[in-house]
Amino acid sequence: MDKLILGRYIPGQSFIHRLDPRSKLLAMMIFIGIIFWANNLWTNLISFSFVIGLVLLSKIKLSYFLNGLKPMIGLIVFTTLFQVFFAKGGEVYWSLWIFQVTSFGLKQAGIILTRFILIIFFSTLLTLTTMPLSLADAVESLLKPLVYIKVPVHELGLMLSMSLRFVPTLMDDTQRIMNAQRARGVEFNEGNLMQKIKAIIPILIPLFASSFKRADALATAMEARGYQGGNGRTKYRQLSWKLTDTFTILTMCLLGLTLYLLKS
Repeated sequence: MDKLILGRYIPGQSFIHRLDPRSKLLAMMIFIGIIFWANNLWTNLISFSFVIGLVLLSKIKLSYFLNGLKPMIGLIVFTTLFQVFFAKGGEVYWSLWIFQVTSFGLKQAGIILTRFILIIFFSTLLTLTTMPLSLADAVESLLKPLVYIKVPVHELGLMLSMSLRFVPTLMDDTQRIMNAQRARGVEFNEGNLMQKIKAIIPILIPLFASSFKRADALATAMEARGYQGGNGRTKYRQLSWKLTDTFTILTMCLLGLTLYLLKS
């Protein structure tokens, strides 16, 4: 539970914490777009240095960002090895049947690995320095122009805020159910793959039942308080765009221009 990153906020007074959540969300979207221009040594070094600089500015321990990598380790390793053994081109270092290690494959594997790490670090930085409700408000604010084409922006923001709010609660429920099943003699880490899958069923059924019960209670509470949707509603949390937010977006654009000019 201490390693849970999704939905977790680390309070602080750093420069990153004080930014408007809309600017942080826009910065992440820009970063995900421009990171694909980092396709050589210099562009990757610049991108890596930039992200590490942001991590230091946030004054959050590096261990939190490393924990954010752990759920993606399997995908990262698979994608990297796929590039190593199947990418063709350049000097051949080793070959066996359909597998081949080439200079181009190693280069592509390094680029893919770096992109994964940078995107995960940046998204983890966004999560750790922004309260979930503020992040949901930012999404709703950025999507507000879509109201004119009948997109239910407020409802989307509400669903996002609820989802982020209940992630830690669901994890607590899961841990409690697992402890109860262990007390009854269920072992989750023993046996073959099929036995491990079957052992998950005693967790899923009570977890679904608990989730539906909680959702019904939440709906009843909202109706009792007269919730009518987003029309005419005011907000307790007000977002404020400052000069530092404009500076942040301009910095991301400058980084994108640098990567574009230096890309291979």
